[in-house]
Amino acid sequence: MDRKTDNLKNTSDYDGKRVSGWGQRHQQCVLLFLCLTIAYSMRSCMGVSLVAMVMHDNKLPNYNNTNHTDAAIVLNETIVDNNLTILSPVNTTDKHTSLYISEEAYESAGFFNTLMLTPPYPRFGWSKQVQDSVIASFFWGYVVLQIPAGQLAHRFGSTALLSIALLINCVVSLGFPLASHYGGWVFAVIFRIIQGLSQACVIPSLHTALGKWAPLAERARMSAFVHGGSALGTVLGLPITGFIATSPLGWPGIFRFYGTLSGIMGVAIWLLGADNPAKHPKVSAEERMYIEQDLGQHDTKKKIAIPWSRLLRSRGLYAIVIAHTGYSWGNLFLYSEVPSYMNKIMGVNIKANGMLTALPFFVMWLTNFFFSWFADMIIVKKYFSVTTTRKLANSLGCVPAAVLFIALAYAPSNIYVVETILVLICAFNISSHVGFQVNHIDISPNFAGIMMSISNFFSNLVGSLAPIVTGLILKSDPASKYLWRQAFFVASGLYFFSNLIYVLIGTAELAEWNDPDTTDAPKNEEENTPILEKPNVVKIL
Repeated sequence: MDRKTDNLKNTSDYDGKRVSGWGQRHQQCVLLFLCLTIAYSMRSCMGVSLVAMVMHDNKLPNYNNTNHTDAAIVLNETIVDNNLTILSPVNTTDKHTSLYISEEAYESAGFFNTLMLTPPYPRFGWSKQVQDSVIASFFWGYVVLQIPAGQLAHRFGSTALLSIALLINCVVSLGFPLASHYGGWVFAVIFRIIQGLSQACVIPSLHTALGKWAPLAERARMSAFVHGGSALGTVLGLPITGFIATSPLGWPGIFRFYGTLSGIMGVAIWLLGADNPAKHPKVSAEERMYIEQDLGQHDTKKKIAIPWSRLLRSRGLYAIVIAHTGYSWGNLFLYSEVPSYMNKIMGVNIKANGMLTALPFFVMWLTNFFFSWFADMIIVKKYFSVTTTRKLANSLGCVPAAVLFIALAYAPSNIYVVETILVLICAFNISSHVGFQVNHIDISPNFAGIMMSISNFFSNLVGSLAPIVTGLILKSDPASKYLWRQAFFVASGLYFFSNLIYVLIGTAELAEWNDPDTTDAPKNEEENTPILEKPNVVKIL
């Protein structure tokens, strides 16, 4: 078979009965899915956690007009809203780290509860700028390590890297409450940067693993199932975080809960995960042959050198980077700016209702299964080529979202209309996951993690400018509907433009440099084979 064509194997070459049903490749998908779900829950919990961690400036006691914006405040939770005046300073040597505690709490439990295992828990007087820095610091570390993470996953394997990343997350998350309490916002930022550095390894590792485990006929479903953890993690993370924060565990319990989950998951991946079928002790011979022959894997013990020169000249990679960038910009605008627009301009507070906040993400998770099945069905039934299928799926994710962004900018101030539009945006948007986001594996299963790290780096780097650009647009009048519509037009235009470029230059053809055993050869063996003796080329039109 010609490996240069859209890399769809003739499924008749495999005995479907031998590889059908539950296999080790599906177990690997479950592990990867749980890993991403936990990672995104930990990522989304910070915003809600700060509500419980921080005491607003208007509730802070005023001691001789001293600025205690960054002071740590220990309060007995039962009297926070009743009598703040009984607070008295315990240590005022530094106005930025002064610790305040009620006399009653001091006598009972407060100051000696050094591990913060029981109430009262510390509350902080961090300014809005400090809170934004704590949230943003995660992404500082996340972006910095993206490209190196892809290389680490390629060299040391996805299993080891994921396990180490999750265990680091475990330690950092468990230590975050104490770091914030005794080190202030500076240590909180440092711990969040470390957490971002470790989670930077997750997505490249997932793609590296999928490149070794996901045969083409099941690739969309397996990849979409794994990446569905990002939506489900957000859906579960928001209510769980709120529940723990209001429980006797308090806000420190949020980080201990996710830290424990991360540690358990790290151990589970170490024990049950495998970099590829050849390294899994329980995979059947039939399943291993099915996967390896479909993906063209040969000597799985041999470390393949990364063909940087040819990889960076791949037009398919640039198409993915552009599509990923437009998608990230639109998503960040949707998550960070749209709620502000709803609240300030339209008078609709989406965040005030947990169900309204979670519903679009839940619908996104559900429609994820439909689009992944739809993409695999088109490929298996040979209705379209793999390249056309990826472009169709990406268009279904970007074009409706672009149109609905404009509709949202002109929508009336009605919660039902707004929520319907948000649900529709998320319902279609997830289709891009079986478009550009799985395209790395089509082009190069061996270097899918490397390609993902590159596209994820640039997409997050450029996408992080969305709030800044929106702020510049709204600088003259933040309450202007006209200026807000310009911001919506920018996000909508990037969806259209990035998808258009992807449709024009994107490809799902297997790259020649994916297999160095063939690319390093001076001549292709097929060149010396008589035409009549060449194997049939299977190509989807």
